Amino acid sequence: MSTNQSSSNLSFDGVEKNKQNNESDDVNKHADYHLGHNSDDPSIGIHTVLPTYTQKWYTMKHFQRLMWVIFIISLTSCNTGYDGSLLNSLYTEKDFNNAIGNVSGSILGALTNGYVFGCLISFAFSAKMNDILGRKKCLIYCNVIMIIGVLLQSVAGAWKHDGYPEHYTKRDVLGMMIAGRIVIGIGSGVIQLSAPSLIAEVAYPEPTARSIQINYYNSNWYLGAIVAAWISFGVKNVAHHWSWRIPTIIQCLFAVAQLILVPWFVPESPRWYVSQGRFEEARDVLNDLHAGYLENGQELIDYEMTEIQLAIEQERAAAQTSYRDLFKTKANLKRMWIICWVAIFMQLSGNGLVSYYLGKVLNSIGYTSTSEQLIINAGLMIYNLGVCIIQSFWVVPLIKKRVILMKASVGGMLISFIIWTILSAKAQQNDFKDKSMGKAVLAFIFIYYFFYNLGLNGLPFTYCTEILPYTVRAKGLSVFVTVQFIVQIYNGFVNPIAMDAIHWKYYIVYVCILAVEFCVCFTFIETSGRTLEEVADVFGDGIEDLGAVSGIAALTDGKKNRNNVEDTEFIE
Repeated sequence: MSTNQSSSNLSFDGVEKNKQNNESDDVNKHADYHLGHNSDDPSIGIHTVLPTYTQKWYTMKHFQRLMWVIFIISLTSCNTGYDGSLLNSLYTEKDFNNAIGNVSGSILGALTNGYVFGCLISFAFSAKMNDILGRKKCLIYCNVIMIIGVLLQSVAGAWKHDGYPEHYTKRDVLGMMIAGRIVIGIGSGVIQLSAPSLIAEVAYPEPTARSIQINYYNSNWYLGAIVAAWISFGVKNVAHHWSWRIPTIIQCLFAVAQLILVPWFVPESPRWYVSQGRFEEARDVLNDLHAGYLENGQELIDYEMTEIQLAIEQERAAAQTSYRDLFKTKANLKRMWIICWVAIFMQLSGNGLVSYYLGKVLNSIGYTSTSEQLIINAGLMIYNLGVCIIQSFWVVPLIKKRVILMKASVGGMLISFIIWTILSAKAQQNDFKDKSMGKAVLAFIFIYYFFYNLGLNGLPFTYCTEILPYTVRAKGLSVFVTVQFIVQIYNGFVNPIAMDAIHWKYYIVYVCILAVEFCVCFTFIETSGRTLEEVADVFGDGIEDLGAVSGIAALTDGKKNRNNVEDTEFIE
């Protein structure tokens, strides 16, 4: 998490704290807030109730708990990263290709898309399940479903102990693998709604800090991908079927980790508690993670509780939500336009080629050795994780503007893909005799991913959760994820067929798609600098001056319940 830090204090624009001579000796002293430079402006927003501390934020126990909670929830993204990298690795191994019957084209696409089919099945009930059970229970129950799916695919072909002969063509193992992947997809489809929603709803509300916390979620995609890539590389020479079965079994690693950690450490969403009328539990969660029950953090908690209640009550007064509500109003239509296009950006910008069919891309530029391909895959995943973390913690907070980052991301990918296409054509014309061409293409694959990660890795989850009001957030994210799944079906079926048929010429298709996406970016609406509930104002359907209303309520109510903080411990 990052906040605008000055020396060792957390400080924010628009807030001035009246300092007293003994301030450094009394961290629990109630903060005296007043508006900043414009005393004529009566509006009160999130910055006016954020507390300041005499300690660095990362030494304080409640912020440490918050970061630990977000890390555990973010393991959800590791599941999808592991899956993509796993198939990338397994498709380069002869033993695995023999086990699945040496299939290609659309049949290979069916195996890849088994996971996506499961996610699409979950679309029928995922949003309802999240709204009824809450985010936390969905994480627990659906990780169990994923573990069952991993068990199914892991025992596929276990009846043959000495592996499968070369050029094996039966599809008995393939069918069981697809069934297992469908079950994994069902569980994953639900928690891919639960996890980003829960992070957005427990994240620290200061806008820059919240952006970093949400962006971090999808960065963990690459953590899962790294684990899968290096495990696959490490066991590639194990005899018979174990070279592919071991990585397949370990796919349940992150689901098991969440199953152990979530019940003990992760709270339910405070916004879900408020929607169920459980106000004290909501306040406890916010107090524990955002204020540490410190007295000078209680105005922030009052502000958040008031803001959440106002927003949810307004939305409830409008209508009982359904998927039709997403398309009823001009504001929601605008949201759906953005959400659908962002989902397309994430999956149809050329990344689908490398995410599941890196082996075919590398074959097209002369890298045909299994060891070479596995090392390149593993190295690319490490590079991507490093780039994502650096961008999430430093680049995104520095620039802040979501739409500008997306424009830079799509524009950079477009230029990279054009050069990638030209170099691939020249490499093939020379029959790969000039190795420097292949190396140049490989370099631009890495450059391409720098730009992809800049605007289309963690940022879309931040952006989409910001533009969706609470009562349609789960349903809106369900549409967001479903559009991605539909595009992934295209990636799974069309990409392998096209790469086998026309090789580098297929890249021209993505050059055209990226050009269209770059133009669409100019229709997006900027949301940075606002709380989740205040963003509705940008679309024209929020409570007028919500920040001021909830801020005034927090700052002027003299009958607040304060928690005793005399025994609060700090880490020096």
